[in-house]
Amino acid sequence: MGCIGAWVVRNLVNGNTPVTVFDLDTNPHRLRLMMSNEALAQVKFVSGDITDYAVLERALRDCGASHIVHLAGLQVPFCRADPALGARVNVVGTVNMFEAAKRAGIKHLSYASSIGVFGFSEEYPSEPIKHEGRPIPHSHYGVYKLANEGTASVYWADEGISSVGLRPYVVYGPGRDQGMTSTPTKAMFAAAAGKPYHISYGGRFHMQHADDTAQAFIRAATVAHKGAPVLNLHGSVVHQREVVAAIEAAVPSAAGTITFDPKPLPLPEEFVDERLAEILGPLPYTPLDQGVAHTIEIFQRAIANDRVDVKRYA
Repeated sequence: MGCIGAWVVRNLVNGNTPVTVFDLDTNPHRLRLMMSNEALAQVKFVSGDITDYAVLERALRDCGASHIVHLAGLQVPFCRADPALGARVNVVGTVNMFEAAKRAGIKHLSYASSIGVFGFSEEYPSEPIKHEGRPIPHSHYGVYKLANEGTASVYWADEGISSVGLRPYVVYGPGRDQGMTSTPTKAMFAAAAGKPYHISYGGRFHMQHADDTAQAFIRAATVAHKGAPVLNLHGSVVHQREVVAAIEAAVPSAAGTITFDPKPLPLPEEFVDERLAEILGPLPYTPLDQGVAHTIEIFQRAIANDRVDVKRYA
């Protein structure tokens, strides 16, 4: 039910692939942004908590899944607010998913790690950061994601369960309504709604379109690969002023109404992603201007059709 998950579901349904959603949340508000009622009717929804192993194992067995895209997790602010809950969801939940996959006879899955496993910009004397770059997480969230990478490695070594972990950075697009780096998307929504908005950070950073990201996770779940590699996700390295310019190009009336804080994110700006194509093959890439225009178009249509929860983008 999260942003990337919603785009994964959309892509699978568009490809006529049966899909089951397992989530504690029962509100498909993100899916409604980008899918019709007819498309949503093709999805099977199972309400359950990733921390409850028995429920997860039963759901995986009952739905007859052949592939898993594991995206369950709490983001940085929620892990900071309740570290114990964050550890249960992000770490124990991931162990539960690998164990349930083993019991179900599923020998491969994809899962979400994060650029948050890396440290502050000043801790890396040279950029960009490679896949094997030294992890120095400074948040509970980053520590939990690093633990998951270790879990994946152990399940490959001990159980022969292979996996591909992907590390997104700033994912943007419809459905991105929470998390530390969500404010560029909220600015796109504001422009679509004809309202001003102040983005909470500036500087340069690596940015990924949500649809591209979802397709990468689907590919990672279906590729015939042995081992447990963790890969930095590809995208565009942009400055926040370029994001604002793309918003203004898509909505000329928004000129001067979208601003940003000059303080950059604390993480490195750019990450090497050369192993992606080697392991996953060619992946889709949406240039920033096209991705922003597409995002705003979906928001405008959702606003017009009353298919968006406006409060979530405030």
